[in-house]
Amino acid sequence: MKLILTAAVDNLGVEGDIVEVKPGYGRNYLLPRGLAVVATKGSQKHAEELIRARQSKLVRDRDHARELKEQLDALEGVSITVKTSEKGKLFGSVMASDVAKAIAEANGPTVDSSMIKLDKGHVKTTGSFSAPVVLASDIEAVVNFEVVASNAK
Repeated sequence: MKLILTAAVDNLGVEGDIVEVKPGYGRNYLLPRGLAVVATKGSQKHAEELIRARQSKLVRDRDHARELKEQLDALEGVSITVKTSEKGKLFGSVMASDVAKAIAEANGPTVDSSMIKLDKGHVKTTGSFSAPVVLASDIEAVVNFEVVASNAK
């Protein structure tokens, strides 16, 4: 069954791709969820328009990603205050969303937490750390941040 994707589908393709799938997968999963449409001559023209729009957006996004990379690489003073016990042990852990919030509080650009890649997905100790921020497939910035203890009673 030949379909045109209207949204990105894992392990299949991105919006505008023309794909060949088994009839059951297309009929029972992709079409009912609105993730694809049947490939006809008219829909193939529409797919070509989607691909052109995606490519022009990609160029615009790469320029924006480079600007964000420069801002993030130059950013200093990113600090996350966490509650700790009297012995210095963290209550919980520092997640990517906490790092994104700290970047915004340090007058940095707004970054989605899904772009921040922490080792093991979280930080469980105080100290200085760095985390890569994936802005595009080939553009990556590094954010340095510090986890500071605040004693909770």
